[in-house]
Amino acid sequence: MTLPKGASLIASDNSDRSRAKLSLVLASESPRRLALLKQAGIVPSAVRPAQLDETPLKAELPRACALRLAAAKARAVKNAAAKQQVLVLAADTVVAVGRRMLPKPETDEEVRECLALLSGRRHQVITGIAVALPSGALRTRSVTTRLAFKRLTPAEVAAYIESREGLGKAGGYGIQGRAETFVRLINGSYSNVVGLPLAETVALLRGSGFVC
Repeated sequence: MTLPKGASLIASDNSDRSRAKLSLVLASESPRRLALLKQAGIVPSAVRPAQLDETPLKAELPRACALRLAAAKARAVKNAAAKQQVLVLAADTVVAVGRRMLPKPETDEEVRECLALLSGRRHQVITGIAVALPSGALRTRSVTTRLAFKRLTPAEVAAYIESREGLGKAGGYGIQGRAETFVRLINGSYSNVVGLPLAETVALLRGSGFVC
C-alpha cells in the first residue's frame, strides 16, 4: 500500500507532539541539582521534594543505599502526580569511605568528624538516579566518582567549619566551594560530586522520552 503524500511527516509530527507533552518534575529540594539541570538547558516544570527517612538499612552498601533512596523518592512523587503525563527525576548522593557512609552533618562537630575521616584518604561519591515514567515504571542507574583529599591542617579544618559550607552536605563538604582546594585527585564525573552527574542524567532522561 502506498502511503498518501505527507503521511510519514504527519506521523512524525504526531510522535513529536506526544513526546513534547511529557513534562519533568524534579523530586529534590537541592538547589545544586536544580542549578545543574539548568546548566544543561533543562528547566523542570515543577520541583516537588520527597520527604523520606534517608537512614541506611542495616548492612546496606553505599551504592545500594543511593539507588534505593533515589527510586523511593521518584516513586513517591510520581504516585502523588497520579495520572499526569510527567517524568519524575530523583537522585540521592552518598559519600563513603570503604563501606562506611558519611552523614549529612547538621552540626559543626559532625562536619569536623567527616573532615577528620576524609583527611589524607580516598573516598567515593555515589549518586543513584531514578526516573519514574508516566506508566509508573522506573529507570535507574548509579554513578561513582573517586576522590582523594590531601591531609588537612587544623587551621584548614577550622576555617572550613567557620564557613558553614559543609552543613547539610553529604560527607560534610561541597566541592563547588572552598573544599575544592582539599581535593588532590578526582577520577570521574565532577558534577556527580556536586550532586547530579549531568551526562548520565541527560542520557537517562532522553532514553525515557524527555526532549532535551
